[in-house]
Amino acid sequence: MARAVETCVHCGFCLPACPTYKVLGEEMDSPRGRIVLMKEVLEGTLALEDARLHVDRCLGCLACVSACPSGVAYGDLLVPFRALAETAGRWRPARWRRLLLLTTLESPVLFRAAVRLGRLARPGAALLPASLRSMLALLPGRLPASAPLPSLVPAQGPRRARVALLAGCVQQVLDPDINLATLRVLAANGVEVVVPPTQQCCGALALHTGEDVRARARAAALVDVFPTDVDAVVSNAAGCGSAMKEYGDVLRGSEHEAAGRQFGARVRDVAEFLDQLGLIAPPATRAPITVAYHDACHLAHAQKVRRAPRALLAQIPGLRVVEVPDGDTCCGSAGLYNVEHSAIADDLGARKARAIVATGADVVAAGNIGCLVQVATHLARDGVSIPTLHTMQVLDRAYREQPSYREQP
Repeated sequence: MARAVETCVHCGFCLPACPTYKVLGEEMDSPRGRIVLMKEVLEGTLALEDARLHVDRCLGCLACVSACPSGVAYGDLLVPFRALAETAGRWRPARWRRLLLLTTLESPVLFRAAVRLGRLARPGAALLPASLRSMLALLPGRLPASAPLPSLVPAQGPRRARVALLAGCVQQVLDPDINLATLRVLAANGVEVVVPPTQQCCGALALHTGEDVRARARAAALVDVFPTDVDAVVSNAAGCGSAMKEYGDVLRGSEHEAAGRQFGARVRDVAEFLDQLGLIAPPATRAPITVAYHDACHLAHAQKVRRAPRALLAQIPGLRVVEVPDGDTCCGSAGLYNVEHSAIADDLGARKARAIVATGADVVAAGNIGCLVQVATHLARDGVSIPTLHTMQVLDRAYREQPSYREQP
């Protein structure tokens, strides 16, 4: 933490990169402003409660890290500070609401039940607190049927690699086709896929909200159930992949640290892995199609994976990839953020939707379920019908030569 504080020279390059500064225009809601606040709390010259709101408003998108010329490791300050703040405020009602939300989102069974209950509550949404109304607004119009994953998917043709796949939590409920498409694309590229049947949450949501004890427990449990005889541990959710790559630090000082570091070193985003392996080119699209690629923050800024998804999509004959204006700005999803800070998240989501519409694209592609839900929600609010698909779903449709990207898989 001290290193991150000392490195900041308050140059201001982070200001135009910071989503909350763009929305609120307040110095204390910028990265350099938050660094000052956290420094003063740690030095004992400022009460934690005077800094908490501004630190809580941070999306944790790490766009400031990409923009910083001094190399300030802002995430190395934010994550442990949030853990400190949560420990100090363990009896706050807001923390207990967050823990309830985490418990629900980390369990596909509980989350599916909560979504069904939430849809029943929609008619009376106006009578509910703002935080609950924001949750109901993000619920899908329909819930896809559950799609259990096989424990092993063989490679098609000669085996080129063997990987283990993280199934994820929320994604299994909101869009199980993402995992199915991922399995099909990997198999089509000669990759054998193991899906550990006893795997649970990776701990990313807990880690990024300051619940470090919970995150450590989730990380240790996941490391124990994943095989070590694989070429990579593959993730198709940006936040999850980012957290798993940090398992060595998450588990530092525990008996699982060495295993965590080895595990983290094997983690690859699925686009990153396929790009390194070499994609087997899919057939041409039946008609020209334009895809706007949206950078998920924890893929572009945390994992530094930008080129790979674009390169994969560009290998589909007949498909053109276009950039989203102001594409480095977060869409406002950010884990629990669009529930806990719905006004800011809505502002960012609306901006992102308008930017996507301006591209004239036929489809939006991204590498994170939270982004896809946020973008789809705000496009729908604007009355715009543009399909939002995971990068693997776009590739999958190309391999299967589906006639229209607007049809359901």
